[in-house]
Amino acid sequence: MIIETELDGVPVFLSPAPGPMRAGLMFRVGRADETLATTGITHLVEHLALYRHGVADYHYNGATAEWITHFAVSGTPEHVVDYLAGVCEALADLPMARLDAEKSILRTEAAGRQRGPVSAMATWRYGAQGQGLLSYPEWGLSRLTADEVRAWASTHFNRSNAVLWLTGTELPAGLSLKLPEGRRMAVPTGAETFLPHTPAYFNEGSGGIAVSAIVPRCAAAQLYAGVLERALFRSLRQEGGYSYTVDAAYSTKGTHDQATIIGYADALPQKQDAVVGAFLDVLAALRAGRIEQSELDSLRHKAEQELGHPEYDAGTLPHRAMSRLVGADYRDADTQRRELAAVTVADVTAIAAQVFDTALFLVPQGTKLDWAGVEQAPQFSTTLVPGRYMRALAADGCGLSIGAEGVSISSPEGNATVRFDDCVALLTWPDGARRLIGRDGINVQVEPTLFDIDRASLASIDAQVSADRTISMPARDAANIPHPDKPQRQSLRKQIRMSAIATAVTAVLITMVVQLGGAWRPSDGELAEKALLWLVFGCAGAALWATFSLLWLFTSWQRRRQDAV
Repeated sequence: MIIETELDGVPVFLSPAPGPMRAGLMFRVGRADETLATTGITHLVEHLALYRHGVADYHYNGATAEWITHFAVSGTPEHVVDYLAGVCEALADLPMARLDAEKSILRTEAAGRQRGPVSAMATWRYGAQGQGLLSYPEWGLSRLTADEVRAWASTHFNRSNAVLWLTGTELPAGLSLKLPEGRRMAVPTGAETFLPHTPAYFNEGSGGIAVSAIVPRCAAAQLYAGVLERALFRSLRQEGGYSYTVDAAYSTKGTHDQATIIGYADALPQKQDAVVGAFLDVLAALRAGRIEQSELDSLRHKAEQELGHPEYDAGTLPHRAMSRLVGADYRDADTQRRELAAVTVADVTAIAAQVFDTALFLVPQGTKLDWAGVEQAPQFSTTLVPGRYMRALAADGCGLSIGAEGVSISSPEGNATVRFDDCVALLTWPDGARRLIGRDGINVQVEPTLFDIDRASLASIDAQVSADRTISMPARDAANIPHPDKPQRQSLRKQIRMSAIATAVTAVLITMVVQLGGAWRPSDGELAEKALLWLVFGCAGAALWATFSLLWLFTSWQRRRQDAV
């Protein structure tokens, strides 16, 4: 049984359940609503809002997800009332004296968080924006000010952007939600993708394979995830003995009408080719309709049993609240039973085809999937910006271009370009390094130790990116600052100095020859004659040195002009 009501302008869902009262206050704001330069701001608000609760006799927590921020509590009705009142009060008056301390805590939390095998997939599909931000660290913490955090909280944590859920049949006495007025934040539809084609793959790591795919939000896709997991387990673990962990999951991710299918299998480096091949074979078999009716019926029965659990309604309260916030239709248990009953093998086979058509694969370094009809995802830019060109100090064929439109790095492998008007963040280090990150996720790393770049050129980059997109990074250890692996070529400034020295030496020697030659007399003797002769030879050598230096300088200047063009 689900009871829907309202409190202080906030929708409320209730359902009876045994044990302590459980409640959650959800807001429609998450990491995907941020920008790369403000990453971490929602998480920071969540931490600040919970600070004053300190140590309590009841369990409480907060969580910041892709589209949702959730404040949850479990305890007596009085505990729930006090907790929710405290959260609302704190959101209206965040304890900014704790700003730096909470930033430090968040960095510590991030340092202990393990990066999953599929964490990079979001960036490859969505770039450095929206859902793609989940692949990035919370870099924005270092530049966020108290005013920015307050403004974010007042805009997103309001009564129109909230939903409350509780276990029970009525609201506890004294409960109130003193939240400011505001507006509901809609989930963006039709998220922009930077994959020009799918299926696609990219390389990362040295073992295992993962896939993510976009499918309709439906019962057939839910059952497909179960079919995929069982098929992978049989093929890769039981039959092949290649993998220990195999997994497949169906996630709605808080979106209106789409869901994500994730599949994964681990592997030792020496078995990775076999795992990749077997994984692709499983996907192909499901696309071909090799799905047993008995297995589909088994998975359907398992799902129906979960729907019949006595506490099913109470357990789905958070999901119901999330659906309301993101504007998705919530399917009650009876509706889901009807949809599950209608799913056929043909329906699941159709989902299998959509999984492959929208698939993004993560495969080990050096592995290619072209043989399976899967193209490599683009990892380089197609254009270079015009501007001043600087060759790498190492003779590796790389070059750096800094122009009015942006910055490019060229290399034998490919090019990377970030235009200033498309730059979502500029990371700066005290040693002079710069990293420009484009909306498509392309990075351009400018290292003064690798290129003959001066302070004026670095300043020209900084001037083109606004302060609200600039992030100051902590100083790097000397071991983390790159240096050329090959002998450095002399910079143009050094060549000018050497040419000037050669010319000056030649001029001095010629002057000495002229003066001594004019003063020399036969009566000076054989020794003076030999000294004058050696001086003439030295003058000729110096002249040759100066000539070659000037030619070298002129050639270098011409080459740089051509590169700049």
